[in-house]
Amino acid sequence: MNIFIGNLNYKVREGDLEQVFKQFGEVNSARVITDRETGRSKGFGFVEMADDSEAQEAIKELNGKDLGGRAMVVNEAKPRN
Repeated sequence: MNIFIGNLNYKVREGDLEQVFKQFGEVNSARVITDRETGRSKGFGFVEMADDSEAQEAIKELNGKDLGGRAMVVNEAKPRN
């Protein structure tokens, strides 16, 4: 399952996301989206987890939790249209 994480502190890196989410299960990938020109974080990212039930638990537990001084917005990623 692909999970969207918004309202990230601009200092949060992919390894930080992976550490937070692997408490709930296997993380296939963690990406922080960056600006192509500056390389700076855009304040959101995605985590892909192997098991849907573990992903749902992570969403439930982490939505609204503080990471780097900001409350994360965590929910299931919607497919691009």
